[in-house]
Amino acid sequence: MVTTTETGVAPVAPAGQATKTAEPLPSREVVLDLHRRMVRIRQFETEAGRLMEGGRLPGFLHLYVGQEAVAAGAMSNLRDDDQISSTHRGHGHAVAKGAQFRQMFAELFGRVDGYCKGRGGSMHINDLSIGMLGANGIVGGGIPIAVGAAFAAKYRGEDSVAIPFFGDGASNIGAFHEAANMAGILELPVVFVCENNGYAEFTALRDHMKLENVADRAAAYGMPSEICDGMDAVEVRAAVGRAVERARAGGGPSLVEAKTYRYYDHQGVKGLRKTYRTQEEVEAWKERDAIKLLEARAVAEGLATEAEFAQIWTEVDADIAESVAFAENSPYPDTADIALNVYSV
Repeated sequence: MVTTTETGVAPVAPAGQATKTAEPLPSREVVLDLHRRMVRIRQFETEAGRLMEGGRLPGFLHLYVGQEAVAAGAMSNLRDDDQISSTHRGHGHAVAKGAQFRQMFAELFGRVDGYCKGRGGSMHINDLSIGMLGANGIVGGGIPIAVGAAFAAKYRGEDSVAIPFFGDGASNIGAFHEAANMAGILELPVVFVCENNGYAEFTALRDHMKLENVADRAAAYGMPSEICDGMDAVEVRAAVGRAVERARAGGGPSLVEAKTYRYYDHQGVKGLRKTYRTQEEVEAWKERDAIKLLEARAVAEGLATEAEFAQIWTEVDADIAESVAFAENSPYPDTADIALNVYSV
């Protein structure tokens, strides 16, 4: 892997522009796996957004729709003992790592069968059994956590790796720079994955960073970086795969920047503000929808059929319907247990 400033797609450029030569499609099994991971994220987020807007879920959500290729492509390289840390927009990472819909929805509904017993909500879902160290409501807060996990793995002599996911805005936070510096000095098995969707909440990248590419920051910490098209799950898988292989072999940290885009506003479906980006920009990026692109390419190359992809959508929708019913029938936490799992004894 080499440090590069070559971009696949610019953060806020017209989404139809030319990209690098496409990565060859992997095996049929991998293609179907990538597709299923992305569809699971898309449909979970779509349903969660619908439930929130309808007043059936408490609180608010930061939806991952549009960025599915990053989580799916990255996670397809990982084992259960590889660990990740997430962001406030973390549902996609959890689902792609193997989190189950039942516990996910129960947590969003604030019920005891949720991953955090109904106490964490949208921004704190975790499942240590699959290496999901948790989402984080603090911008950049998960980055040092993943670096700590990588340190522990190296200390124990294990070959597992850690991936902190973060956005372009979080690369301005001190936690990122401190963690990257430590990872570089100690040559830790960590892959920093920046999901550059072009905006830090409502602020365009050009207004909060002097550099065009977050990947350029890796050189300051002695690590290689690579930029990939975050709307192409196959390309993300290949880029993160190279970094994971390097980290697992003892080569130290890397940074992968995926140029991607969120379809919805910073928060929810209807959003808070409409003035910071145009509808034309949003629609241009949707023309390169990661799921549609993978489906079309796989069918064209004879690796899968439209019927097979349709079946995946149907199966995921059925799983979601059953899981929502399960979650709504799960009890609320008992106020008598307010200190349970909060304080150590």
